[in-house]
Amino acid sequence: MKIRLLLLLALLVIPTVVFAADQDEPTVYVIKQGDTLWGLSDRFIKDPHYWPNMWSKNSQVTNPHFIYPGQKVRIFPDRLELVPKEQIAEQIIVQTPIATPPIPLPATAVAEVLQEVAAEKTYTLFGTEGFLMEKGFKPYGFVIGAQHGRVVTGVDDIVYTDIGTALNAGGGDKFSIFRKDASVNHPLNNEEMGYKMIPLGTLQLTDVERKSSRAIITTSTKEISPGAYLLPYKENRRREISLKNTSNDLKGYIVESYSGASIIAAGDVVYIDLGASHGAEVGNMLYIVRDVTIDQRYVEGRIDRLPQELLGALVILETGKKSATALVVKSIDTIYKGDRIVSQTK
Repeated sequence: MKIRLLLLLALLVIPTVVFAADQDEPTVYVIKQGDTLWGLSDRFIKDPHYWPNMWSKNSQVTNPHFIYPGQKVRIFPDRLELVPKEQIAEQIIVQTPIATPPIPLPATAVAEVLQEVAAEKTYTLFGTEGFLMEKGFKPYGFVIGAQHGRVVTGVDDIVYTDIGTALNAGGGDKFSIFRKDASVNHPLNNEEMGYKMIPLGTLQLTDVERKSSRAIITTSTKEISPGAYLLPYKENRRREISLKNTSNDLKGYIVESYSGASIIAAGDVVYIDLGASHGAEVGNMLYIVRDVTIDQRYVEGRIDRLPQELLGALVILETGKKSATALVVKSIDTIYKGDRIVSQTK
């Protein structure tokens, strides 16, 4: 009996952040500087991929990377909810694992909950995402042949290029190899956007003449054949991309995917019709939306448009003049080529 009493007293005195299965009152967390939806999801429900659910259900969060100090979040065992201003509680509370009323969380426990600041979300650029070759683009050179007349080559094979000392090239210079793929037309007006450029690998010049050279293929991700395009090799192609606020109101479309598939989901690389000339920058997050059509027979002219359907989000990895390469980081619903992208949701 004495042991049971001690256990009961311990449960009453030492609050925890364990939730009762049928709890009604959640913990309320006050957002502080540096918090993100990614971090909160990982911190409180151990699922960093939960944040799209929270974002899609809270219209006041226009960018999942930017939430503001002072906002409050209800924490349930399986979900997070932003607290509307009119419902904000005055204190952080916690449930004990037995049927007792909620009690205030001690200052020390609050400090423990608040001490971990969510890390800034970044994305890795590997250099294998490809790009759209726009009109007027000129490669540095070409693979013009291979040793023994081969039409397919790979790592350690010898090839020949039209790059020489006339282009200030020398032995040891490295180049990236690309294949010119299918022409990409805009899905709305059929305007030619350019050609999809698929990265194949790298080569290094070994013997250089005035207008030609011999080279060895140092890396390859796909088969390399004569006619492949050569561009100057960029050191440290793999780098982290941090999210960055858009400086302009951007509106455009997804025009193609790296895989060529029409159905697109999170994790896919896509090409968009926004580039540096439009104010698009590396790190910009754009939202993928679709207009909702309504049957005018039932509205009698009272409604001209409905709120856009939010499908997901993408982050720009590299920009050209009028196009960019992007990574789809979130998909709430199926995404297709031709879906709209915007920097501000309505």
